[in-house]
Amino acid sequence: MPRSGGIASMMRLPVQENTDGLDVCFVGVPLDSGASNRSGTRLGPRQIRQESCIIRAANHTLGAVPFEDVQVADVGDVSMNIYNLPEAVKQIKAAYDKLISNGCVPLTMGGDHTITYPILQAIKDKHGPVGLIHVDAHADINDVMLGAPIAHGTPFRRAVEYGCLDCSRVIQIGLRGSIYSLDDYQWALDQGFRVVTSKECWHKSLEPLMAEVRGMMGQGPVYISFDIDALDPSYAPGTGTPEIGGLTIYQALEILHGSAGLNIVGADVVEVSPPYDMAGTTALTAANLLFEMLSILPGVKRRQ
Repeated sequence: MPRSGGIASMMRLPVQENTDGLDVCFVGVPLDSGASNRSGTRLGPRQIRQESCIIRAANHTLGAVPFEDVQVADVGDVSMNIYNLPEAVKQIKAAYDKLISNGCVPLTMGGDHTITYPILQAIKDKHGPVGLIHVDAHADINDVMLGAPIAHGTPFRRAVEYGCLDCSRVIQIGLRGSIYSLDDYQWALDQGFRVVTSKECWHKSLEPLMAEVRGMMGQGPVYISFDIDALDPSYAPGTGTPEIGGLTIYQALEILHGSAGLNIVGADVVEVSPPYDMAGTTALTAANLLFEMLSILPGVKRRQ
């Protein structure tokens, strides 16, 4: 089948309704009801799948051929009430409770960052509190947004309250941009999070940082949440809340490659907004980041 043909599943993988027999699943959560600025991320999973058709089976940089080591399929999208955000969050959690009940590792295509909260709820109920590698321009630790406790700027505050996170094993990388006040990151620091601003990443390799992160995470379960706006908008313009001065593509790869060997129990790429991604570059980048995430999962061998 030529790359321009066939069903637009993630990487043209088989599609199934559940995770029976799977080690890993790709799943979409097409939600943008929690977005505070530009909408459009509900279209993210579809566009990521479309752009993923160009990705091949082997990862030369990592020496990985994941489909030879783990069973993977695309299990489609979570069905939810996009007009009622609190209800949608409950529906997402219920869907993930089923998806991961057999130990399957979910790789999620967003959707706005609200979705990470219910995913982490399900992950916590399955694996206990997890370490978190959160790559983002924004801390997403607001208590409320316009009085609402559920939005794309609140997921990690809610996740702490639910007991999802081992706060001594949480790192946020790439934070930047204008903020509401100079102490906006203080709540995260008070919880024990490590905060690495974008400025601390400028003009340098992140390999030394990731060596520290591996020591920090240890052998406990780890979740990776990658907001595409962590990247500078010159690389990823198709997102709802772009901030200048962001990470490079190479730094993003260093973060993911540096996470190899960790006990990763789930990961997501969120906030891809196709209406602002006219050439499909942002969705293509997201698709490749998801392939890199697949390539570093436990059970995937390194062949070089």
